[in-house]
Amino acid sequence: MRALIAEDDSISRRMLEAFLVKWGYEVMVAAEGEEAWAILHDKDSPRLAILDWMMPGRDGIDICRSLRQRKAHPYTYIILLTARGQKEDIVEGLEAGADDYVTKPFDPYELRARLRAGRRIVELQEQLLQAREALRDQASRDPLTGLWNHGTILAILRKEVARAARTHGPFALAMADVDRFKAINDTYGHPAGDAVLREASRRLRGAMRTYDSLGRYGGDEFLAVVPGCDVAGVARFAESFRARIDRKAVETPEGLIPVTLSLGVVALENLGDVSSDTLVRIADTALYRAKIAGRNCVALATAQDIEKEVSKHIQECEEPGPDDLLTDLPALHPPI
Repeated sequence: MRALIAEDDSISRRMLEAFLVKWGYEVMVAAEGEEAWAILHDKDSPRLAILDWMMPGRDGIDICRSLRQRKAHPYTYIILLTARGQKEDIVEGLEAGADDYVTKPFDPYELRARLRAGRRIVELQEQLLQAREALRDQASRDPLTGLWNHGTILAILRKEVARAARTHGPFALAMADVDRFKAINDTYGHPAGDAVLREASRRLRGAMRTYDSLGRYGGDEFLAVVPGCDVAGVARFAESFRARIDRKAVETPEGLIPVTLSLGVVALENLGDVSSDTLVRIADTALYRAKIAGRNCVALATAQDIEKEVSKHIQECEEPGPDDLLTDLPALHPPI
């Protein structure tokens, strides 16, 4: 574990460094407060710090207070090194944000024990953060396929749509559907259907770029968010999706089942005011056309599809709501 030593006295600094290196720490050294603050302000700052109370530039107390005001950075465990042994001084240091203290001249065995305690706390916090991230990721994933779930893929879509609207770049969305999935469930049972969805998801993930997003929209439907992709690019992308599934048998508890995929795709060079909900409806319209065309194919949204859904969205936005209708009613009381 990396540790910072901030001490202006050269003899104490060298002694501290020698002990910490001997105990297995990777040591960074600062001779005054501003240098220590610069190290702790770095993105990859040490998680343990021994700060001298009195230093040129910024003292240990000031650095403690500044560190504790930062919320986004990982927690830094601070041991304050001080010649002040009065209870009031110790309380002041702890209230400023120090986690522990060692009085000068320091006892190496005491310092080592306090460093071990700090290291345990830092490692425990790291485990808690990893557990929190794992739970957060689990809450965002579809439990069957491991893809982003319905709510998360729509949130990603809204974010990417907003980004594309700001940059005026191309944007594409693909909606995919396993052909005759209900018949698979009815004929072979739901465990077989689940196996089909899992394997289809695994294959589709292989076609994604690092900055694309794939989610389970619902049932046997998948939604692929493809930013920065024009019509020709998304057509190739969708075809690679289809080809990864195309009648390649899926192993299920009921044996091998051949599966195909239909896709509806919408791509715009400039989103303008087109919303994420409108894009989903356009992709769904194109998907319906792929089903009518015989399944196992890709259908691109036409200009008429886009114009129709955009017009519908504008009309819905302009329709009066309940509050607007109330304004047309006669006033029950004279205005005051």
